[in-house]
Amino acid sequence: MGILGYLLDTHTLLWVVRGSDRLSANAKKVLSDPNAQHFISAVSAYEIMYKHNLGRLSGYEDIAENYIKVMQETGADELPITVRHAHYAGQIQWNHRDPFDRLLVAQACINNLTLITDDTNIKSLSWVNTLW
Repeated sequence: MGILGYLLDTHTLLWVVRGSDRLSANAKKVLSDPNAQHFISAVSAYEIMYKHNLGRLSGYEDIAENYIKVMQETGADELPITVRHAHYAGQIQWNHRDPFDRLLVAQACINNLTLITDDTNIKSLSWVNTLW
C-alpha cells in the first residue's frame, strides 16, 4: 500500500496537540501510522488565531500563541491555500456558510486527501472522503 494522505480538521489538530480522549479510535490509528502522510491546512492557522482573538478558544491559548512551533512539532506537512482551493470552496453547492469548513473540504477534494473530522456537517457529504 502506498502513502495515504490525511488532512486534519482544526478541531482534530487541537485534540491531537492536547492528547484528547475525544479522538476516535480510527483517528488515533491513522494519526499514529508512519505510512500515512498528515497535512495541516493554513486554514487551521487562520481559524485558530481568529477564534482566539475573539476569545472563543478557551483552554487553547498556548496553542494559538505558539502555533508555528506547535504545528512543526506535530510532524505534519503544511498545506497552503491556493487560488484553486479558494475558487472551489466558493462554488461548492453546500448549504453551509462556515468559510473554514468550506476551504478544508475544498482542499481535501482537490488534493485527494481524507479529512479527519468529527464535524457532522462535513461527514454528511457523500463526495468528501472523511474519517472519524
